[in-house]
Amino acid sequence: MELRHLRYFIALAGTLNFTRAAESVHVTQSTLSHQIRQLEDEIGQSLFDRIGKRVFLTEAGEAFLEYASRALSEIDQGLGELKARDVSMSGVLRVGTTHTFNLGFIPECVAQFLSRHATVKVVIEELPADAIVASLDAGQLDMGVAYRPELRSGLRFEPLFNEELVLVVAKAHPWARRKRIRMIELHREPLVMLPRSFSTRRMLDEFFSAAGAAPNIIAEMNTVNAMFGLISRMHVGAIVATSAVGENKGLCALPLEGPTPMRTPGLLFKNDQPPSKLARAFAALIRKTAMTSTHSSKRPAK
Repeated sequence: MELRHLRYFIALAGTLNFTRAAESVHVTQSTLSHQIRQLEDEIGQSLFDRIGKRVFLTEAGEAFLEYASRALSEIDQGLGELKARDVSMSGVLRVGTTHTFNLGFIPECVAQFLSRHATVKVVIEELPADAIVASLDAGQLDMGVAYRPELRSGLRFEPLFNEELVLVVAKAHPWARRKRIRMIELHREPLVMLPRSFSTRRMLDEFFSAAGAAPNIIAEMNTVNAMFGLISRMHVGAIVATSAVGENKGLCALPLEGPTPMRTPGLLFKNDQPPSKLARAFAALIRKTAMTSTHSSKRPAK
């Protein structure tokens, strides 16, 4: 069954006249008659009774008309919204994101979005994950891009992919030539970490506990760039998402195992508030960019 079958059926049901119905859908009468027969053959029931030159809806036709009209209305409404979006997308989109995604991923998405929708203003707020959640709850953001938050009933999280966390050290570090590091090897090793107010730090503390490791946390810093600055000056490591390392030539990213710490980035929306047209369009672009980006640690989210 194709969309044209529904249009032809509804046109004939509305006029009960093959000539007028064919004119309304811009086909010949023979084409309309043939398409109606195809539809009836597929359904397995007659939709119209033909008595001489008069046409009547059968009982099956009456029943099918309600559903066909509803389906066609929904499709037409969706097509109309798509066309309207292309020509009238405007307004302000407010997005909250964490530092990791704001290094390259979000700027790339914003650049693509603005190239398509020049009349839209995009406001990006770089915030800790907990602040993104609070701002969404307060209605101050349209959407968030962050790691999976701790359980919250008021927000909807849509995973994008899974990303491994790695140990980052300077090239002069004794471990710089290692291919991978076991979590237990970090026992008593000097590390710089995010403060415990960050959900990533709380997750890593759980991983250390599971591995039986207690690293020597010599410093806590609330930005990745500051952590990298310390790493470049001392024999100290940090654990961050692979995407945060980028192409920093002075650093080495070493995979971790036993267990491998992993985070799930995704989109955040309020449960009780449908996303705006702008948020839906930006979310679609983010999904596409996430699927085609070349992060080596990226895996499809399950």
